[in-house]
Amino acid sequence: MVVKKPKSGCLSGLHRWYIYAIHGLLCEVMFTATCDLVTSNCWKLRGVSSIWAIFIYGTAIFVIEKMSLYLEGKCHLLWRCLLYTLWTYTWEFSTGFLLRMFSSCPWDYSHFSGNLKGLITLEYAVPWYFGCMIAEQVVIKNTLRLQIIQDGQKN
Repeated sequence: MVVKKPKSGCLSGLHRWYIYAIHGLLCEVMFTATCDLVTSNCWKLRGVSSIWAIFIYGTAIFVIEKMSLYLEGKCHLLWRCLLYTLWTYTWEFSTGFLLRMFSSCPWDYSHFSGNLKGLITLEYAVPWYFGCMIAEQVVIKNTLRLQIIQDGQKN
């Protein structure tokens, strides 16, 4: 079993986690603003999130990065994205369950018919699937290519 590791000179795991966290937070704000536009025709485009999203998305996408590095070449993209979506649902349920124990869970999907304890909902399966595809094909691949170049170093 060969797992591709990021090349030396690439961003550290903490730097990549940070990029993934900010990406996830921004996507959530854009998604909630779009949903508000569609459901209430409100053009203020107010997106909402929680500071908890930084930890949740950063960790979720960082794990997807590790899965991607392991599965690429062994599993077709469509199957990988299904696995990422299952991971996303597992992570969302787990973090939501933990946060709910402290009355701190910022989401509640109880009003959706496909919800499980209000912590996840099947209605978001397609957006999660394509979000995972974008995460792997755009965000992760490009983040792994980033390098910090110090003055005087060649590209």
